[in-house]
Amino acid sequence: MANSTSTAAEQSPRERPEWLAKLLGYPQRTKSFLHEVRVEMRQVTWPAKSEVMSTTLVVILTTAFFAVFLWLVDLGATQLVGKILKTLRR
Repeated sequence: MANSTSTAAEQSPRERPEWLAKLLGYPQRTKSFLHEVRVEMRQVTWPAKSEVMSTTLVVILTTAFFAVFLWLVDLGATQLVGKILKTLRR
């Protein structure tokens, strides 16, 4: 029975189970993660208010343009399919 693969027999009395070590290391890993986030956020180049306003305006206008364009395409496709179906019913 000396060759048994029991995990309890292989651990020394002072070693913690892997799950417990992982659980107890959670606060330190969280602290390290938040520190790294702060370091990275300091390196970010934030845009000026005028840049944000201008790019937001471009996004809104582009969205409106494509909304109208797709509405017109849908309207045309509906009319075309309606005419094709009307022709085939005869």
